[in-house]
Amino acid sequence: MYLEHFALAAQPFRLTPDIGFLFMSEAHTRAKSYMDYSVWNQEGFVVITGEIGSGKTTLIQKLLSELEEDVLVAKVFQTQLDEVEFLQAVLVEVGLDPFDAKKVELLDMLNSFLLRQFQRRRQIVLIVDDAHNLSVKVLEEIRMLAGLEAKKEKVLHVILVGQPQLDEILDKPGMDQLRQRVKLRYHLRALNEEEIGAYISHRLGVAGAKGRTLIQPETLPFIYNYTGGVPRLINTFCDVALTCAYADGLPEVTQKVVEAAIKELQWPSYAERIEKHRLKTPSIPAENGMLGILREQSGALATIAGQADKIEHLAPALESIGKSLAAIETHLRNLASKQGTGPWLESTVDLRKKTR
Repeated sequence: MYLEHFALAAQPFRLTPDIGFLFMSEAHTRAKSYMDYSVWNQEGFVVITGEIGSGKTTLIQKLLSELEEDVLVAKVFQTQLDEVEFLQAVLVEVGLDPFDAKKVELLDMLNSFLLRQFQRRRQIVLIVDDAHNLSVKVLEEIRMLAGLEAKKEKVLHVILVGQPQLDEILDKPGMDQLRQRVKLRYHLRALNEEEIGAYISHRLGVAGAKGRTLIQPETLPFIYNYTGGVPRLINTFCDVALTCAYADGLPEVTQKVVEAAIKELQWPSYAERIEKHRLKTPSIPAENGMLGILREQSGALATIAGQADKIEHLAPALESIGKSLAAIETHLRNLASKQGTGPWLESTVDLRKKTR
């Protein structure tokens, strides 16, 4: 494409995660330091959230590239799993064969493995990407695993990475125990307008621009307006802009080229896109779709059943009260027939009906 035209050695704005192009903004540096903290300080649980395309997966790859040999990592990137499937995925990651085992056997297999590795002075890290797709039951399994201790030290360190919905799940009622396990939570924000220029220069420099300004500074406010500072969107926008400049035989991306790129992409402003997404997104349970609705309704029914069990032993007493009220009502009717019906009679009848 445009590599020869701009004298570049590599594509500067590819969408696939590549730690060689990773730009460590202030937010990315903080998120990475929290991941490091979970591993090296043996402090259990860290949660990192961020919008789609903010660079979360690239940060995970950066962390993995820096780990030493005595750190054993179980990576789970497919998260639309039930509890058994999740445990199987973790065990496969650490080299075990879990597929003929039941859930109790899986838990025992994993706990035994973790304790053996701890005794060998190996650190074990569980990294879950797209953790916002995890069901509440799977999150509960992770909480239990993260609570495993030996000699007052955590055996398993957990890093959950996901979209902002993960924070919403953790903040729901009933998630107190899991929240208490979490040592650090951090939201990876998008780049601000000042950081976008440094981000673009960094990626162009890695690709071989050698200090040349291929995208004019005056275009940066427009790039920010249409990308919101989200790295993946910046990559898409800049790649299209460079393609437009190449097609027109221009040596750099100008304001006119940026306008052409906007027409090619047919993007509204980032703020407009967010508002449209907000209006289209229904308010549904944390677990997506019909399955999540059914599970939430099942939970509500289970709660009602539990309350019914608690009051079942009161049935004889309630029946006795009902009979007493019936006798009182009969007596009052007799009085009313002699003295005339009063409003107090109707209220008494209503009371008995409510008691029933």
